[in-house]
Amino acid sequence: MSQQTVGIIIDKLLSDEDLRIRFVVDRMETLAELYLRGVELRPDEIDLFCRTDARLWFWCAGTGANCSTEDDHHVSTNRRGMYDES
Repeated sequence: MSQQTVGIIIDKLLSDEDLRIRFVVDRMETLAELYLRGVELRPDEIDLFCRTDARLWFWCAGTGANCSTEDDHHVSTNRRGMYDES
């Protein structure tokens, strides 16, 4: 998985509220939009984002929690926590 590509999308979802809302409403359409903007995603990366719990994006953006992609260990920990286990 391209950590840089995933990091770009995570940063966009955390910093752009309109994108975040569109992502929650229609994940595939939003990922297709990002692809058209030049963000290339592999099938496993698409699957990763489609399986995330939408509440995570709003929690990180709303609380100011350190969900940054700058710290690789933190990103790995967050990725495990992003999956919707329901």
